[in-house]
Formats: sequence, structure tokens, C-alpha cells
Amino acid sequence: MPVSTATAWGQLPDGTPLHRWTLRNARGGQVEISDLGATLLSWQSPDRHGRLGEVVLGHPTAQHYLDSNAYMGAVVGRWANRIRGGRFRLDGIDYKVDRNDGGNHLHGGHDGFHRHRWDADTDGDDLVLRLVSPEGDGGFPGELRVDLRVRLEDDGTLDLRYEATSDAPTPLSLTAHPYFNLNDRRPDIRDHVIRIGADEFLAIDAGAIPVGRQHVAGTAFDFREPAPIGSRLHWPDPQLRLVGGFDHCYVPRGPAGTLRTVAVVTEPSSGRRLTIDTDRPGLQFYSGQKLTGQTGRHGDTYGPFAGFALEAQAFPDQVNGPDADGAILRPGVVWRQHTRYRVDTP
Repeated sequence: MPVSTATAWGQLPDGTPLHRWTLRNARGGQVEISDLGATLLSWQSPDRHGRLGEVVLGHPTAQHYLDSNAYMGAVVGRWANRIRGGRFRLDGIDYKVDRNDGGNHLHGGHDGFHRHRWDADTDGDDLVLRLVSPEGDGGFPGELRVDLRVRLEDDGTLDLRYEATSDAPTPLSLTAHPYFNLNDRRPDIRDHVIRIGADEFLAIDAGAIPVGRQHVAGTAFDFREPAPIGSRLHWPDPQLRLVGGFDHCYVPRGPAGTLRTVAVVTEPSSGRRLTIDTDRPGLQFYSGQKLTGQTGRHGDTYGPFAGFALEAQAFPDQVNGPDADGAILRPGVVWRQHTRYRVDTP
């Protein structure tokens, strides 16, 4: 169905107006997206009884999104996840980027893409969002141009197609950062049952920087067979203790660059199911343990484990690893990413 026209939704500190758009499908599903951070503000999807309910977390106003450090529903960049020490070397040149997570860089820095106003327009059933990130934005080299095409399909799929170009070599890893809770009547996701199609995850240090691949067998991170999220949180696993839960990148099976199903989450009470397909090499699973104090869309306050995030992206700190070149966008190349989130009731 065609995207609705824009409606006013707050403003930036300099007075620039912000807007929100509504996408609908034939099943009654509805998604709202803002030009602030290309943010997914709301996703209404039917449960097994056909009752519409909210499946993503959100804040009440644009100002709350600007003030928050949770990246609630936003597209984050230029670099999703972390860069050790906020430093990397590219073509013999050392770069320093924002350090906003202890001593590390996280999700584009202090004023990453989540705080940018994107240009937005409609194209039939698609909402098209565009952003120009100037040279030096957050410390990154090159002027980067990003196009994001969003569509809500009748089967409950939110389809995200990204394209980007740069006039100079630059690291690039973009991801959508919605927090899901498939049961709108219970503010806790620990009973959600998750399956992640990965044999390996990236073990981390105390700063949440990867230190190497580890097989999931025999660990709390083995979700090759479905298991409730909460059933693993108290396992005596040192990796869980480092960050108080899950905040780790998985290495999904199948070749990067090929769209494949990487995770499925079901919620027993509502009957809703979330399926994630992506062509990215990594999938960050965050169990939401640090959401305490975030303001909800109705003025309530979220607690720990109020929502979870599954973020399709490059590997954290890849720019400082042996496969650094695989995370660099160079002039003359069009970078593409395809990720699909589907919410349905099997």
C-alpha cells in the first residue's frame, strides 16, 4: 500500500522540522518511521487472534530520541558497533574517531546517523531516506552518501535495502537498531524463544571488543536449537558476566553477501514470530540488559530485558582486524546491504 504523507513530529535544536511517515500492509500491519535517524518509531502487528499490538520499543517524543543513548529504532553509522580505542589505520593514514563508549567508538559516535535528519520521500509503496555524511563526520574520511529504501510487505516483512557511495576510502557498517518485544502486554523478553543459525560467535574482552571466534557448542551462546533467552542468562559463563547478558556478534552460517535466514524468535503468549534475513557477515545479539531508565512511548520507564536487538552488520572492530579491507568502501564502488525483518503468526 502507498506510504502516507508526512506528518510533523518535533524539531532539531536548530528548529529544523522533523516528520514521520506511516507504512501499511493488507493484513492491518502498520509501521511508522521518522526522518530523525531513519528511526523505526512504531510497528503494529497482529497476534494469533488478529489483535494489533506494538512489537518494538520507542520513546514518546523526538526530544527523547535526541537525548537518549539507546539508539532506539535508529539506523546507526558510519560504523555500527565498536572500534577499539576509536582508532584505525587506512591506506597508511591513522584516523581517530569519536570515543563514546569508554575508550572505544560505538555506533557512529556522539552525533552518529541516529541524530542526523535524513531527507525522505515516497516512491509508491516505498519510503526512501537519504543522508549525506560530510568528510570528517565523527572523524571518518570521505563524503558518504547513503540511500535507504524501506517497504512493509503484506506478509509482515519490513524490507530494508541500503546503497552507499563515498568519494574517499572509508570504513562502513550500517545497521538498523530496533528493540523488539513480541508481547505488548509484558515488558520483559526473557520468555522469548530464540534460534540463531550460527556455529560461532565472537568472544569479547571487558570493553566488548572481539578477541577471537569461539564455537557455540557447550556454551550459553548455543542457540542452534531454540531456547528461551532467559534460560541462558544465569549460566556460569564468563562471557555473559562481562556485559551482564548477551551483547555479542554471531557469525551466521552461509556466505556473506547472500540473503539467508540468520535468526528466528517466537513469543509463546502472543504467537508472534520474528524472522531475520540478511546478507551481512555478522549478527549482534543484545538482550537489553542496560535499558534501565529509558523512557517508553507512553511515559513509562523501561527496565532491563524490556526488549532485545538483533543487528545485521560487519564484525565489531573489523577495521583493526585481518579482514579490515572487507569493511572499507572505496570510490567507484556501490556498497549494498539487504536486511529483512518479518513479524507473523505461524
